Amino acid sequence: MGASMSEVAIVTPVFGRHAHLLNQRTALLGGSRKPDQHVVVSMGDPDIERLVGSEPDCAVVELDVAPPWPLSRARNLGAQVALDDGAEVLVFLDVDCIPSGGLVDRYASVAKQPPYQNGLLCGEVSYLPAQVPFRWDDDRLVLGVEPHPGRPLVPSTSVLATTEYTSFWSLSFAVTAGTWHRLGGFCELYRGYGAEDTDLGQCAQAAAIDMFWVGGAQAFHQYHPVSDPPVEHLSEIMDNARTFRARWGWWPMEGWFEAFQAAGLARYDAARQIWVRT
Repeated sequence: MGASMSEVAIVTPVFGRHAHLLNQRTALLGGSRKPDQHVVVSMGDPDIERLVGSEPDCAVVELDVAPPWPLSRARNLGAQVALDDGAEVLVFLDVDCIPSGGLVDRYASVAKQPPYQNGLLCGEVSYLPAQVPFRWDDDRLVLGVEPHPGRPLVPSTSVLATTEYTSFWSLSFAVTAGTWHRLGGFCELYRGYGAEDTDLGQCAQAAAIDMFWVGGAQAFHQYHPVSDPPVEHLSEIMDNARTFRARWGWWPMEGWFEAFQAAGLARYDAARQIWVRT
């Protein structure tokens, strides 16, 4: 592919979640604009190649790893593959997320415009409840779906500047190739659940990269069971939180740590100024 601002690549890391991946692929192919390339990074899952590897717009990249999953490394690898093939706009979309019909076109359009072309572009993500039918032709009026309460509801034709870098999340976002190089990618010291996206938000702030909420680039997070707090990821969260504190000087995921403490799973050691397991 020749490099131009029209070249848009989706980057999706995945292990398992095959039904979610197929739903995402269906939505991408049915959107108002199809991506020029979909880079799917398979984290130790050989079945991904069989599922989507034969599709002409889809490049499956094998990453031979074991849990805890190195999501930062997988996203960085997918981005590099896309950039090497001429992508000028990178859209990162977690496998859990179904893009709305206009997501690719909206990200691509906004990424061409100053000052957004130099920014971190974040689309709206709504959560699908269990067993709620999804209407592929309807971007917003989906039965039972509400926007995330911690993010603003931006009109579909608007872009809203924000300084809330701690609210950045990696479920759905876009950057130009130039902005990606300024960011330096995700820090690969993180493995498993938590903090790698908060870290990228801090990298953006440190590099004076503006952050924007992009209306009209909506994604729908597909239902899967979760724990609250995510006790099955306690070890990963604690390891990643320590890495984050060493890099940025403060503890992320405060709400989860307070919940772990209330459940008797963790405590704050004031003498050492560190969270520890109980």
